[in-house]
Amino acid sequence: MSVRPTMPEELLAAKRLLAVSDLSDSDIHYILDLAEHYAGFVQRSAPAPKRLAGKTQINLFFEDSTRTNLSFELAGVKLGADIINVPVSASSIHKGESLVDTAQTMAAMGADVMVVRAREEALHSTLDKVLNCAVVNGGAGAKEHPTQALLDAATIRAEFGDIEGRVIAVCGDVKHSRVAGSNAHLLSRLGAEVRFVGPAHLMPADDQFTNIPRIDNLKDGLDGADIAMALRMQFERMGDDAGTAARGYYEEFGLTHDTIKLAKPHARVMHPGPMNRGVEIDGALADDKELSLILRQVFYGVPTRMACLDALLTRGE
Repeated sequence: MSVRPTMPEELLAAKRLLAVSDLSDSDIHYILDLAEHYAGFVQRSAPAPKRLAGKTQINLFFEDSTRTNLSFELAGVKLGADIINVPVSASSIHKGESLVDTAQTMAAMGADVMVVRAREEALHSTLDKVLNCAVVNGGAGAKEHPTQALLDAATIRAEFGDIEGRVIAVCGDVKHSRVAGSNAHLLSRLGAEVRFVGPAHLMPADDQFTNIPRIDNLKDGLDGADIAMALRMQFERMGDDAGTAARGYYEEFGLTHDTIKLAKPHARVMHPGPMNRGVEIDGALADDKELSLILRQVFYGVPTRMACLDALLTRGE
């Protein structure tokens, strides 16, 4: 059984988790160590300490989600929190209530933390200003998804033992991906070499991520890579360009058993999900137990979010 890591003296000074930038270097390492500690409980199906007993966690998802929503719920349950999942499809926003009013109403029920997912990228910052409880970003438009980046880092560390010096090729629809942004920030801070791989029209604006190289072909993009991280084609954010974006993408940039050979011999594939099989990744590669870390990412979603909730709500305890 692993020993619980030592909590930094100044932990999550921002009292929120909206972006990777809210985390100090010591926060990041503590959360990853704590995630590994909790992973042991999950693997053994052993009860974890009820660190959040008496705390109320509200999951307010204005955007569809399966993995993120369920893993936050399971993380809170394992730590002993009281969980409220708000069915937005049945909420008062369909009667004209604003998203902020809905969140304030939920918080007034005695929330200690609110996990929010929304298409509106500025909503989380607004809620952080008006709510008395801690706010966790469960996904914000195409901007940030900090807990996904943390669980991806936990997955890579569990597989390779370290992150520093690893070459990580983030492939596909970078332009519309909050996962790409958060991973670029976090993994770079942990010493990885991150590169964006994909066609020019799916790259972010030139003034964004200026420190991340962009490579427009899979041969050069995967050369020397330890990880090939496929991103979902986010057709819902592309508007009229969706059909054009998909045309010929798989033939040129799809991850398959053949194209992964362009990377290092020990290279692994990742995908934050949900997958478009046959669009950004071949189903046979995604299901390959030797090469794919996709299900391990799903596994680490729970202990990593346990670590985030614990760190945010038990500072100084």
